[in-house]
Amino acid sequence: MKICSFLPSSTEILFALGLGESVCGVTFECDYPAEARSKPVVVYSKLPPGLAEKEIDRQVNDFSARDESLYRLDADRLREIQPDVIVTQDLCHVCAATPNDLGAVLASFVHPPQVLALTPHNLEDIWTDIQTVGDACERSQEAKQLISSIKQQIAVLSPPPSNPPRVLCLEWLDPPFIGGHWVPEMVALAGGTDVLGRPDQPGIPISWDAIVASDPDVILAMPCGYHRHEVEKELDIVPFPKAWHSLRAVRNGHVFAMDASGHFSRPGPRVIDGILELAELFRSYKRRSRKDVARATPVAFQSQVRQRR
Repeated sequence: MKICSFLPSSTEILFALGLGESVCGVTFECDYPAEARSKPVVVYSKLPPGLAEKEIDRQVNDFSARDESLYRLDADRLREIQPDVIVTQDLCHVCAATPNDLGAVLASFVHPPQVLALTPHNLEDIWTDIQTVGDACERSQEAKQLISSIKQQIAVLSPPPSNPPRVLCLEWLDPPFIGGHWVPEMVALAGGTDVLGRPDQPGIPISWDAIVASDPDVILAMPCGYHRHEVEKELDIVPFPKAWHSLRAVRNGHVFAMDASGHFSRPGPRVIDGILELAELFRSYKRRSRKDVARATPVAFQSQVRQRR
């Protein structure tokens, strides 16, 4: 069986189900596991690399206004591969290639592949998508075992504290967007309360007035598509307004750079790692006195969390 993956999360699902050798095409963003980087790239971004967040947002809006895809498919490579299955998504036209991007290419196939369009809105949908991929690719039992393992790790988490930390999840920093879909669920399972995000709902732009009014205890910086070291850099260079510095989380050093690509923005098996990381971060936050926490920088505190895991 030959499989092409049009999004990083499905690539991770395929490898987690033992289908790495069957993966014959991936996207420019597929970097996990390491073996995925050796696969032929069949999906590219039209955005140039190295853009600032504000410029990325502007160009995304321009593409959207023209009703133009952000992605370019390597049609020649796809025809050469002749995949049996293509895994794509129909949740976010900004985040990854969608079935609409396939139209002209599929019309040229002698034997069109099966197209799986994943559309997860919450954690249960992610588990369902894992099973869907497993069923379509002859790994049904492996999918069931993977889902069971993830649910067992969730089941043993401590119950939410009586006074959970109030958490703001920022899936974009400039301009600010709040995290949505499965992220508020992850925060809740880990023992926090998401102050602005809503389960099952997409992330949306948010005003600084609304952020100031929420005045969270903890801010999780998780811009979509960024790894932790990249988020740390963004926190240093984004031109935050004065309102940012008025937030208690900022004043107290409770702003944490998260591995968005690894644990939050990709709806795949590693969201459990994000939940477990948040659970430890929130436990550490509750254990430490306000005075002690204030002395810790975000990066130092995050490093302590990683070391305890």
